[in-house]
Amino acid sequence: MTDATSADPVTEDVRDTGLDSRLVVERGTFRLDVALTAAPGDVVALLGPNGAGKTTALRALAGLVPLTGGHLRLDGAAMDRTPPESRPVGVVFQDYLLFPHLSALDNVAFGPRCHGATKAEARAEAAEWLDRMGLAEHAAAKPRKLSGGQAQRVAVARALATHPRLLLLDEPLAALDARTRLEVRAQLRRHLAEFEAVAVLVTHDPLDAMVLADRLVVVEHGRVVQEGTPADIARRPRTDYIAQLVGLNLYKGQAEGHTVRLDVGSALTTTENLAGPVFVAFPPSAVTLYRDKPTGSSARNLWRCDVAGLETHGDQIRVDLTGELPLTADLTTVAAAELDLHPGAPVWVTVKATQTHAYPT
Repeated sequence: MTDATSADPVTEDVRDTGLDSRLVVERGTFRLDVALTAAPGDVVALLGPNGAGKTTALRALAGLVPLTGGHLRLDGAAMDRTPPESRPVGVVFQDYLLFPHLSALDNVAFGPRCHGATKAEARAEAAEWLDRMGLAEHAAAKPRKLSGGQAQRVAVARALATHPRLLLLDEPLAALDARTRLEVRAQLRRHLAEFEAVAVLVTHDPLDAMVLADRLVVVEHGRVVQEGTPADIARRPRTDYIAQLVGLNLYKGQAEGHTVRLDVGSALTTTENLAGPVFVAFPPSAVTLYRDKPTGSSARNLWRCDVAGLETHGDQIRVDLTGELPLTADLTTVAAAELDLHPGAPVWVTVKATQTHAYPT
């Protein structure tokens, strides 16, 4: 185990502004080793399955979990030994953790008071933030009198009132119902766009990540497996988790021109002309199902499969298929009924080469 004080040596390219970190945390058999860098104004979303290490990374940034290795610098200043209360960090927890006995105004004023502001100064600062959040008329309300969306905005205001250089948001929309979530997501996007320092967001919701973040960092088993813009990750997923997150069928194989020999044993024709190890992806909507083998079809990708399961997916039916090529397909409810689909039903599957996307591993 590496001692937290033995941080990585300082190099000439260390950022003087923003976040520069390598978070190494060892807890029992689990090891987190994640590098995170971001410039002021960046919003970074941490995504990953349960147990991947997202929350551990967020708590390490806040100083609530000590590093066992790596380093953490904000605006060029080392934070490794700085206690949580002395870090220029604001945190919005999943359940907001508002003080139930304090008004919205005094909840927001709590941070400035802790940083040395007088009561009058802190309350003036808090009133300004509540006004920015559209909550001026709720300044005297206790948390129990606030709606979920209002409580979320008070929590964000409380975090921002200390003028942090790093804002951490742990599933900030998870406690909201679907209707409120849509409205608050749009408001949070606006506030994050105006935030001049670094923001790091942990979420399980790909839509939250796509809408709120400039860059996604996907963590699995304590390691970064992919990072990039939302568009890049949605177009070129590199693990099954990411493919499921963005709603794609994903396979790995060896390309020989327009043919990819898949690791799962089948083959796929693509429009790309490649050689060597590749990924191939296509959306469930690209899959066409038939109960009988189609005749005269121009589709070069044709497989015999069985229906493993069906479930409602938005306004469509998501069909899980096994057989020559395990995959998922999205059909309208009318199409699913006309095909008389049920678990165990045999089907033929086609995917046009033009609807696939192959790219190097």
